[in-house]
Amino acid sequence: MKRVYNFSAGPSCIFEAVLQKAADQMLNYEGSKMSVMEMSHRSKIYEDIINDCETRLRRLMNIPDNYKVLFLQGGASLQFSMIPINLMKNKKVDVINTGLWTKKAITEHQKLGEVNIIASSQEDNFSYIPKVSKEMISDDCDYVYICQNNTIYGTVYNYVPETNGKPLVADFSSCILSKPYNVSDYDLIFAGAQKNMGPAGLTVVIIKENLIEEKPEIPSMLSYKVHTDNNSMYNTPPTYAIYICGLVLQHLEETIGGLENMQKINEEKAKILYDYLDNSKLFKNPVNKEDRSIMNVTFITGNEKLDELFVSEATKNGFVNLKGHRSVGGMRASIYNGMPVEGVKKLVQFMKEFEEKQNV
Repeated sequence: MKRVYNFSAGPSCIFEAVLQKAADQMLNYEGSKMSVMEMSHRSKIYEDIINDCETRLRRLMNIPDNYKVLFLQGGASLQFSMIPINLMKNKKVDVINTGLWTKKAITEHQKLGEVNIIASSQEDNFSYIPKVSKEMISDDCDYVYICQNNTIYGTVYNYVPETNGKPLVADFSSCILSKPYNVSDYDLIFAGAQKNMGPAGLTVVIIKENLIEEKPEIPSMLSYKVHTDNNSMYNTPPTYAIYICGLVLQHLEETIGGLENMQKINEEKAKILYDYLDNSKLFKNPVNKEDRSIMNVTFITGNEKLDELFVSEATKNGFVNLKGHRSVGGMRASIYNGMPVEGVKKLVQFMKEFEEKQNV
C-alpha cells in the first residue's frame, strides 16, 4: 500500500518505524500475550512502560531533577485552565499574544483572574513574534505565558523572553522534541502529544517542583500536586498513547541519534520548502523571516480560488491536509518530526509543476 504524505497540523504523521513496531506488538506485547490497550495501568508490565517513557523523555530533553514530568489528559486546552487554577496567587498573568492559541488561553485565564497582554502581533495578522524586555513585565503578575510555536500562523520564538524573575509558562505543543531546548529557561512546559510525540489523548506537563503546591480547594483531577503525588496514576492514564510516545522517544534516541540530529533534519526540511517559496512567483510565505517556524510552514497564492485548486490537486496526488486553518485560509504544511525529507522534496516538486501550469 502506498501511503500519503500527511501534512496535518495534528493529529499528524508518526514515524513509520514506530507504527510498524506498534503493529507487530499489537496482539502480544513483550510476551504478555495481550495488547498494551488491554493492560491494567496498575500492572508491573505497564509500570515499566510508563517509567521508561519518562526516563527517555528526561534523557532526550535533559530535564533537570527539580522538574516533574506528568502524563495527563484533556489536551493543551485543559492546561489553559489548569495552569491558572494551580499557579495564580495574585490573580494576574502577563501574556504575549501570538495567535489563536494564546487567545484561547487568554479567554480561559480571564475567567479566573486578570490578563495583561504585554505584547501582541495581532495588528499584523500574527506574522511575527514580538520582542519583550524585562521592563515590560508586571511587578505583580504570577507568571508570563507564551505559545512557543504557533501552528496556525507559522511563527516560533527564537529567543527566550526575559521575565524579570517571574515564572515562564510555555505551550510547546507543536515544537516539543523538534530540537534541543534548555528546559531550565522555562518553569512550566506543556504539550499535546499529537504532533511530535504520538497520538492524540496524551498531554505532557514538565513543571518545576517549586510551582507545585497543596491546594485542597482545587478539584483533584485539576491539581498538579495530586497528579505528582500519584505519579500520573491518580486515574487511568491514556495508556496506549503513553506507550506510543515511548516508542517515539526510543526512535528519536536510538535511530535518529538525539534531538541535535532531529534539529538538523527538521532544518533541512524547512530550508527546502522556504527556499522554494522565497523564489516562487506564485506562492509566498507571509511570516517575518527571523520568526519562521520549522514545524509549520504557511503559504498563499493571494487568490482563494487558486488556493482551493492547489489543495484539491495536491490531495489527488497524495499530499493531504495542506489546507490552512479555517481562521486564516491559504495553505499550511506541517512538517513535524515524522515527516520524512523525501515528503518535503516531493511536495516542492509538485508545487513547481503546479506553478508552471498556471503560467505565472
